[in-house]
Amino acid sequence: MSTRLTGARLGAVVLLIAGLGVAGPSTSYAAAAPSITREAWGTTTGGEAVDRYTLVNNGLRVRILTYGGILQSIEAPDRHGKRADVALGFGNLADYEAKSPYFGCITGRYANRIAQGTFVLDGVTYHLPVNDGPNSLHGGTTGFDKRVWKATPASTGNTVSLRLEFTSPDGDQGYPGALTTVVTYTLTRGHEIRMDYRATTTEPTVVNLTNHAYWNLAGEGAGTIDTTRLRINASRYTPVDATLIPTGAVDPVARTPMDFRKATAIGERNRSGFAQLVIGRGYDHNWVLDRRDASYRKLEVAAQATDPRSGRQLTVLTTEPGLQFYAGNFLDGTLTGKSGRMYRQGDGFALETQHYPDSPNQATFPSTVLRPGETYRTTTVYRLGVSHG
Repeated sequence: MSTRLTGARLGAVVLLIAGLGVAGPSTSYAAAAPSITREAWGTTTGGEAVDRYTLVNNGLRVRILTYGGILQSIEAPDRHGKRADVALGFGNLADYEAKSPYFGCITGRYANRIAQGTFVLDGVTYHLPVNDGPNSLHGGTTGFDKRVWKATPASTGNTVSLRLEFTSPDGDQGYPGALTTVVTYTLTRGHEIRMDYRATTTEPTVVNLTNHAYWNLAGEGAGTIDTTRLRINASRYTPVDATLIPTGAVDPVARTPMDFRKATAIGERNRSGFAQLVIGRGYDHNWVLDRRDASYRKLEVAAQATDPRSGRQLTVLTTEPGLQFYAGNFLDGTLTGKSGRMYRQGDGFALETQHYPDSPNQATFPSTVLRPGETYRTTTVYRLGVSHG
């Protein structure tokens, strides 16, 4: 339901509707032209207005919040054309602010973990908020997932996109340099959500950005993902210590439960006694992608997940060197999603394209350092389709 707006905010809506069109509630968005609309979606506890944008293109409908750049819903058809929302999340802003385990958000400045909340850059030691045991996770206590981004919609005729921009000031969460970040979500006619990340800095810093969507291809609130078949294009992974920080080793997946080079049901080995799975309560690890392009500029397939019940299939392509696969191990029934159903362990999975965790403290890992005059660039694509097998 769209909220009535007044004053300056009403003018923005009129401009958007006039330029890009409206998909009303009775519109069949499978046949409708690409469209993007905006609605007010509440106010943060700090008094900032939040909007929700709805992007529609060729049978796919995606809702994005300006709070955290969150993919709040992703509606996709199954093999019979029946649509369902396949992204875990909440139906209100208050829950995202108070409870969210990073549902659908942009994570940064540094996605994943940094050991002890500390790193050294150019001889200077920087201290970050510790918010995950002894470590700093996803940018700290007030990361990019908890910021309101400036949004600019656009359309090319075949695509619709939403450009989100946020400038993190020098010293924010302990990170050096003022970092200006632009993330552009584009919905294509090929049932793709394309995410282009760009960032520049005023001082040397470290950057690692990703999206943290939780997927259930059977439908949000449909229960376990154990039968979802997953393939990861990686022959190696980075094992972790007891606090989920990489040890620095890069180990082969062969003959271990970490081997997803052939499509395997997520639940088939998730509860094995393999030491790495005991540490993470299941899968919560970084895979080293088998890339042909070592420059990290070309999109290559990182992973593919298929739900045998609905036939929905998610293919992830990225320019990044790593992929964090998380199997929803810490969902514990205390969160209620959009469907009104509890989220329990293993009810969703995340495929986070990224540089490796704790890279600022691991000299052998690909660098995440960004310097003035350089531009951080990375792209990831979520491609949704169906399998008839």
